[in-house]
Amino acid sequence: MKHKKLIETLVRGVCVKRGQLLVCQSKGAANTYLPGGHVEFGERAADSLEREIQEELGVASKTGAFLGAVEHTFLQKGKRHCEINLVFELDIADLDPRTDPPACEDWIAFRWVPVTRLGPYHLEPWPLRKLIPGWLRPTSATLRWAGTI
Repeated sequence: MKHKKLIETLVRGVCVKRGQLLVCQSKGAANTYLPGGHVEFGERAADSLEREIQEELGVASKTGAFLGAVEHTFLQKGKRHCEINLVFELDIADLDPRTDPPACEDWIAFRWVPVTRLGPYHLEPWPLRKLIPGWLRPTSATLRWAGTI
């Protein structure tokens, strides 16, 4: 049987408080990524993000403006994966950037990192390291689409 080639659709949230960006990390991994997850079939992207935050953090959130998208490809356990990340502003009122919030799932952890220094935290997909600070500037002409493919 031939392996199906799929492009996963993910939704990600940019939650910034006091200059700190909320990121997620799979335990034991070197890279970080924005909170969020898969868009389910028939589900609006904004609804997916709010559902994922409820599942992962156990708190309500509000999806804001669409910021942009990043195509991404990477190897995981020797297999190529392809995804499209839809990135939105994200407001989570119950979080304080002075304390890393606990995760509801035991395989991930959340932490706050400086939005101006994303490189040392290995944020993936890597184009987000430059895109996010640009997207957050009110008069920015930063691209809304990037890719690693």
